[in-house]
Amino acid sequence: MQEIIDAHVHLSERRDDALNHFARMNGLRYTLDELLGTMRRYKIVRGLLLSPPLQGGVPLPNDQIIRLCRRSGGMLAPVITVEPTAKQVKAAVKLAEENRREVKGFKVRLGYVKASAESPVFDKLYDYAESERLPVLFHTGDTAFSTGDLSRSHPLTLDGLANKREEMTIILCHFGNPWFEDVAELIYKHPNVYADISGLITGGAYAEKYSEWLAKKISEAIYFAAGADKVIFGTDYPVTKHSETLALVRRLEVDEQDKEKILWRNAERVFGL
Repeated sequence: MQEIIDAHVHLSERRDDALNHFARMNGLRYTLDELLGTMRRYKIVRGLLLSPPLQGGVPLPNDQIIRLCRRSGGMLAPVITVEPTAKQVKAAVKLAEENRREVKGFKVRLGYVKASAESPVFDKLYDYAESERLPVLFHTGDTAFSTGDLSRSHPLTLDGLANKREEMTIILCHFGNPWFEDVAELIYKHPNVYADISGLITGGAYAEKYSEWLAKKISEAIYFAAGADKVIFGTDYPVTKHSETLALVRRLEVDEQDKEKILWRNAERVFGL
């Protein structure tokens, strides 16, 4: 593979970052230097940086994400996290306009916020995303914390939005885990819907068997969708290590051209990298 793009990365370097727990579990320092060094080691040429959650449930302010990206020497590009209030939506659009050359998309934390994807509060965000051709990423599937709301993070909740917003690129984060078949149907049905494979690998007594199961599920989804044009590589660092997600791609029972699409071609096209 000539290059890799990681379309789902977190970082803050703050002590109140709720993902520090996962970093410790994975033996990671969870610093910008470590992240950039790991990217170079695995020939990951670009990464998209998303706000991690802080203690108390709020995301890292987006201006701090932009500053971290500027320290990365061009290796990281910002994705703006948008909370479900009119004030936050207005601020997110304004920040994207002010940093138009840098911002590559938006993120909505379904399951962590008390709003659905079709909530009218997001209308102005979606209008802007459509006009600027910026993808909107949605957390889907399992939540990292037990307080999450699965009724709002189920991937099928995006079906209605995809019908209404056919010009907006929608990316389902974490492949809707564990609802892989539902995501397979969504990426098959909707030309504007994609899915990333970030944050899927977890430890435990059955880690090896679980990785085999994941590879089988994602491979089957690709078969159902008639190809890997809608699947995007992402790690969810520090929740999952780069080595683990790359190993997952190697396990997929698809041809090398499809693996190349997953590892960088799809992200390059979708995010305009």
